[in-house]
Amino acid sequence: MGIVNLTPDSFSDGGQHRTDADAIRFAEQLLKDGADILDLGAESTRPGSTPVPAGEELARLAPVLREAVRWNIPISIDTYKPIVMQTALDMGADIINDVWALRHEGAVDVVAKHKTCGMCIMHMNGEPATMQSNPMTGNVVVGVKDFLSERSQVLNKHKIARNRIVWDVGIGFGKTPEQNFELLTKQSAFLPSGYPLLCAWSRKSSLGKIIGHSKEDPASERVFASVAAAVIAVERGARLVRVHDVVATKQALQVWGAAKKQYD
Repeated sequence: MGIVNLTPDSFSDGGQHRTDADAIRFAEQLLKDGADILDLGAESTRPGSTPVPAGEELARLAPVLREAVRWNIPISIDTYKPIVMQTALDMGADIINDVWALRHEGAVDVVAKHKTCGMCIMHMNGEPATMQSNPMTGNVVVGVKDFLSERSQVLNKHKIARNRIVWDVGIGFGKTPEQNFELLTKQSAFLPSGYPLLCAWSRKSSLGKIIGHSKEDPASERVFASVAAAVIAVERGARLVRVHDVVATKQALQVWGAAKKQYD
């Protein structure tokens, strides 16, 4: 899943795609690089971020989405606002990727009414503006798993088929670096649920801490660490990885896949 940020303030590449044409060219390049899904987001949910009005989010999103749906590839929309979800699905988007796990009023109704769209539900402790000030306490694996199970049950009660749902443990969303790595180490605990896992380690600050980067170092310098985390996540059962660096990740996974096929 290649990330297309249509925001001025995303933690890694905010503001790099200043015009609709720039963003469209970037999305096309991600496909050439080997992305299987494009994830379009028009509001940053980085730690400390503040919400933007739905109208502004749609104004950023709509021109790029209108072009991308013509390419006949899966399009994911990174949003938590029901009106944005509905508009994007009406325009032809395929997946809703919601950091709030469809907890905002009306969100479940939107995806339930659509009948076929996929959805990724993510665990977040707190909210983006303050989540890193008060990270999780207790057993992080149990807490995340219980939350995702509960949200999935809510969706099932709305007659949303299990095969439409993907889980994301929410790396970096209200968790300490140690908790993030515990989720990676114990990722197999989530597999018996039967829901595919999406892992989103790309350029996260926990990787920066491990490799000795300061907060001032650009997130774009965490490419090698991001690739390593993606491969480990897939080796431990992840079915999707959401990444900024498609070429590097794709090549690393091709090598991993070849070795697995050769020696299994």
